Amino acid sequence: MLQNYSKSIKAAMVLILPVWVLVGFYAAQAIVVGLVSLLDALNVPLASMNVAVANATLAALIYVLTLAIVIGVPYLVNKQITSKSDIGLTRLPTWTDIFLTPAALVAYFILSTIFIMLATNVLPGFDINQVQDTGFGHVSVRYEYILAFITLVIIAPIAEEILFRGYLYGKLKKFVPVWIAIIVTSLSFGFIHGALNLAVDTFALSIVLCLLRESTGSIWASILLHMAKNGIAFYLLFINPSLLSILVK
Repeated sequence: MLQNYSKSIKAAMVLILPVWVLVGFYAAQAIVVGLVSLLDALNVPLASMNVAVANATLAALIYVLTLAIVIGVPYLVNKQITSKSDIGLTRLPTWTDIFLTPAALVAYFILSTIFIMLATNVLPGFDINQVQDTGFGHVSVRYEYILAFITLVIIAPIAEEILFRGYLYGKLKKFVPVWIAIIVTSLSFGFIHGALNLAVDTFALSIVLCLLRESTGSIWASILLHMAKNGIAFYLLFINPSLLSILVK
């Protein structure tokens, strides 16, 4: 009887935890949209605000609210504490984390290429050329590039690693085998990126990120890999887009 109950709890957590993370993520976006609408109704001159500044501010606010909801609400409701160990932040970065990043980057490229090739052959209408809307489509001056870099290459990787490889993966592996926790975490991470080709790519990325978290006991190596991947994407999208057009041909 108790064994069946334990299995039911584990099965439920595989669904509850990723759904809760997604609820927190989309609830944070809804709150920010509502705040913007309220300010607009109060005749706050948002239209005069620089688009890059606005998008960087809103993105940072969404990430902060998401983490506050996902981690804070369970504590406020029934004192469920998320520890540093759960998230994988019990120590500072090490040289091992740094040295693992290049090898992990290569592993991600190989895995992503394999998955995208499989998706291209198996999924009808799979479009490899879809590009993610970063919110910084019209940057033109130096400070706008800097804001885009800070948002996409620094803030996003840190926040997303805390949320997915930290909170979600750290919680899931308490209830299910590691391989299930990796798959569920990676499916959730792919889901939030929208377009199918991006979902496949980020699913592959998340597998490597989870393996880094598992092998090092921390999310620092995952953060560094995520930053490196986003840094390369930033270069291709904003600094040398002509190279991107060559690569996707």
